[in-house]
Amino acid sequence: MCQVKGSLFCLSLPTVKEETNRHLEKNLSRVTFHPSNYEFFLKPCFSGLCQSEKEAYQLILDFMEPGEMSHLEKLNFLNAVATLCSVVRYQANGNMNNYYPKTLLAKKIETFIRQEPTDTLDSGVRQRAMLCIVALSQVKPPFHLCQKLDLVNVSITSVFSLPPIMPSIDRKDSASLYLQTIQALDDMLQALVLEQRSPDMLILQNFIEIILPWLMMTDKVHEQTRALGTISRLLRFICNFSELSHMVLFSIIGRLIGTFSIFCLDPNQDVSSGALEALYYLFTILVLQRSVRPKTEKILKDLQKHFRGNWLANMQNLTLFFRKYLTPVERADVIMVAMEAMTSGSTNNVLAASKTLKIILKYPLEEVAKVPEIIHLICFHIDRVTDKAAQSTIRKTFHLLVQSHTDEVILTLYKTEDPSQRGTKKSWEILDSFPKGYQVIMKYLLQKLISPQTHTDQETSHGTELSTLIVTRTIHELLLIPSQQSEVQTFFASLFVALLFQISFLVTNESTESEDKLHEPASFSALSSSIEALKTLLRSSGYIEHMSHIQTLRGWELIVSPESHYEGVTLLARSLVIKNCWHNRPVFSFLIKTLEDSNCANYLTALVFLTELLCCPEVAGIVDEFSTKVLVDWFKREEPAIDYLFLQIAEIFTKHKNTMRHFHILQPYVLSCCYSPSSEVVTETFLMLRRILRDLTWHHASSFITELAFTLVHFFEEESEELRLITFQIYGSILTKVSKMALVCPLRHQILNWLVLLVSHLQDVNADVVEVCRLSLCSIATFLGWSKLKGVFSKNDVFSILSALLQQERSKALWFLKQSVALFKSPQGPIRQVAVWFAGQIIRVLNTAEKEEINDEYIAFRYMQRDPDPIVSCLAVQTIYILEAKEPVTPAKTPSSCLCIRRFLRRYH
Repeated sequence: MCQVKGSLFCLSLPTVKEETNRHLEKNLSRVTFHPSNYEFFLKPCFSGLCQSEKEAYQLILDFMEPGEMSHLEKLNFLNAVATLCSVVRYQANGNMNNYYPKTLLAKKIETFIRQEPTDTLDSGVRQRAMLCIVALSQVKPPFHLCQKLDLVNVSITSVFSLPPIMPSIDRKDSASLYLQTIQALDDMLQALVLEQRSPDMLILQNFIEIILPWLMMTDKVHEQTRALGTISRLLRFICNFSELSHMVLFSIIGRLIGTFSIFCLDPNQDVSSGALEALYYLFTILVLQRSVRPKTEKILKDLQKHFRGNWLANMQNLTLFFRKYLTPVERADVIMVAMEAMTSGSTNNVLAASKTLKIILKYPLEEVAKVPEIIHLICFHIDRVTDKAAQSTIRKTFHLLVQSHTDEVILTLYKTEDPSQRGTKKSWEILDSFPKGYQVIMKYLLQKLISPQTHTDQETSHGTELSTLIVTRTIHELLLIPSQQSEVQTFFASLFVALLFQISFLVTNESTESEDKLHEPASFSALSSSIEALKTLLRSSGYIEHMSHIQTLRGWELIVSPESHYEGVTLLARSLVIKNCWHNRPVFSFLIKTLEDSNCANYLTALVFLTELLCCPEVAGIVDEFSTKVLVDWFKREEPAIDYLFLQIAEIFTKHKNTMRHFHILQPYVLSCCYSPSSEVVTETFLMLRRILRDLTWHHASSFITELAFTLVHFFEEESEELRLITFQIYGSILTKVSKMALVCPLRHQILNWLVLLVSHLQDVNADVVEVCRLSLCSIATFLGWSKLKGVFSKNDVFSILSALLQQERSKALWFLKQSVALFKSPQGPIRQVAVWFAGQIIRVLNTAEKEEINDEYIAFRYMQRDPDPIVSCLAVQTIYILEAKEPVTPAKTPSSCLCIRRFLRRYH
C-alpha cells in the first residue's frame, strides 16, 4: 500500500495485519469500480491516486452495501476510510462527498460502535472507529451538529458502560487496549469540538451535557471517574486555544463549578481528584478568557499552586472565581446546584454542598441572577433539609438575597401559591427577624425611588416589579412606626431627595409623554402617595412650621403641576433655608452625591433645589472643591435651563467667603457663557457679571477680573444697545477696581489698546454708553497719571480728545492707528467716522520710516472710500486727497487692486 503523506490521524490508526494486505493484493490486483446506488451523484477524482488508495476506495464502495460484516472487514473498512480521508485532505478543494457521502460513512461507523459489546473489551474496532471519525472530521464537508451529538452519545455510552478494568499482569493487553480506547475517545471529542480550527463552546456544552449524567445519575465509581476524566481532558484541550467560538453562549459554567466543587469532597479519592482536576481546567479557561491580560500569568501561577492541594486551598480559588469571574447567572447556577444537592438525601452531598455554600457566602451576593428560582428552592425544600449546618447555610443564603435582592424576594414570596404556605411563612419570619431589617428595607426602597430607570429594566427581565405606588405606601407606613423615629432622622436626607425625585419623575416625565397620563388613576395615585410620604417625613421629623409655610404659599399645588413644578421645588427648598432646617447640609451632601452619577435622571430637580440651598450660610460653609467640580460637570452640558441655574450658583458663590475660595473652578465656565448660542443666556450672563463685580475685589478675584477684561473685547461693538451698554458698564467697573499698583502687563497693555475705542464711543448712539465711556476715560487718566488729559476727557468733544491724546502720546501713534483701523468695521457710522478722521490725523504726523510700516493700514484706509455711510466715505476721500496732495508719492506697496482689497477684507472682516 502507498505511504499516506503526513496524515497525523491515519498514522495513529493501527495497521492492518499482514494477512489482510495479502488478501487485498490477491483479490484486488486490478481494481475495477462497480456501480453503486450513489454512482450518479459522486464525482471522484482518481488522478494522482496510487493503487492502494484506489483499492481503499473500491473497498468502501463494496462494504457500504447492506449486510453483516466480520471483525476483519470492519477493520479493513475503517482503514480504507482513513486512507481516503488522507487523500481528500491533501487535495486543493477536496470534498469527501465527491467520493462518497460523508454522512453515510459516519453513520456506518456509528453502527460499528453501537454493535460493540459493553460488557467486555476484546476488540480494537471501537477504538479504530473513533479514530476514523477523527479523520473524517478533518475533511469537508463539516459534520452537522446532530450527527456529532449522535456519534458522541454512542461513543460515550459504548466506552463508559464497560466494566471497570483494573491493571494487572495477566490483563496487561486488556488494560492497554482500554487506555488506547480512552485516548481514541478523547481524540474524537477534541476533533469534533473544533470548528474552523478553534473550539466551539456551544458544541462543547452539548458534549458535556451528554457526559454529565454518567457523573450525576450513577453511583458507580468507575463511571463517575470516566466522566470526570473525559471532561477534564476535554477542558485541558480547550486551554490550548486563545480564541474560543461562542464563549459568551457557554452557559453551563456555573453548573459545572457547583457540581465539581461538590464532588471534590467525595469520599472516593479517584472521584474527588478527578473533580478537582476538572475544576482546575475550568478555572484556567475562565482566567484565559476573562482576566485582564497583564494579570493572567500571575493568576495562572497562583491557581497552579493550589492545584492538587487540600480542599480548603481550592475552595479559596472557588471564592475568588465566584466573585470575580462568574456572571450573575453562573453564580446563581452554582448556588442552585448546591441547594439541589442539599435536598438530594445523600449525606455526602448535603455536607459537601453545605461546605461549598458556606465558603461562597462569606461575601455578599450582590450580583446573582435567577433569584426567584433560588427562593423557590428554599421555600419548597427547606423542610426536607434536616442537617442543622445545612439549614443554617440556607437561612444565610436567604438573608443575603433579602439584603441584595429585596424586590425579587418580596415579589417571589408574594406570588407563591397555597401549596408552599408553610415554607413561605418561615421565609417571612426570617425576613422579619433579619438584623437591622428596617434599614435594609428602607435603603432598598430609597434605591427604587432614586433610580427608576433601573427598575424599568428589571421589569423587562423579570416580568413585574414593585410598583411606585406600593413603594411609596410602604415608605409611608414605615415612617409611621413610632419605634423607628430615630432611624427616620438617619434617612431624612436621602429619603427626602428620593421622594422629591419620584414626584418630579411622575410630574415631568409622564406629563411629557401624555397630557392625560398624569391624571390616570395609577399615575395620580402614585403621585398622591409620594406627596403624602414626603409630608409624613417632614411631620415626623418635627418640621411642622415648615409644613405651614409651604401650605400657606401653595407649595404643594405648585409642585404637582407640570407648568409650575420647578417653581414649587424652588419654594420647597427656600422654605428649608428660611426656616433654617438642620437637615439642609445632609440634603445638600446627598444631592451632590446623586449628581456624581452622570446619568442622574432628575438632575434638573437636583440643581434647582441645590441652587436655593446654597443661599443657606451653613450649606455654603461646607462647599468644597469636589462638590464644585461635580456642579461644573453638569454645567458642561449645553442646556439653557442648566446655564441659567449655573449663573445663579456662580453669583451665590461670590457672596460667601468659603465658596469664593472655589470660584476659580467656575471661572472658565462663567466666561464661556458669554459665547452661548442663546442670546438670552448671553444677556443674562452679562447682567450677572455686572452684579457680581460690585462685590468682587481685586485682591480676591484679580485673575477673574483680568480674564473678564480680555473677554469684553468681543462685545464692545454689539449691535444690541442693551448688551453693549452692559459691556461698557462692566468695563467701567473693572477700571474702578484697578489701582496703579495693580496695573501691570497684560492688563495695562489691554487698557491702552482700548483707549481709542473708548474715545470713539463718545459718539455712540446710546447716550448711556457715552456717559460710561467718559467716566472710564477719566478713571484711566487717573491711574495712568494723565492729569492734563483727565480734564480733556471729562469735558471736551471726541475730536479734541483724540487730538490732545495724539499730541501727548505721539510715540504711540502707530498703535493708535491700528486701534482706529480696527474700528473701521464698527456697525455705527459715527464711530467709523471718528476712526477715519483720527486715522487721517495720525498718518499726517508720521515720519517716513513710520509710513513704511503702515501698508495694510493704508489699504484699509483707502477701502473706507467705499463705506456705505456717505459721510464716512466722503471723509475718507477728502482725507486721502489731502494726504496725497501733501505728499504725492504714495508708499510703493499701496495698490488699489482687487487682490489688496480682498486681503483687507480677509483681515478686517
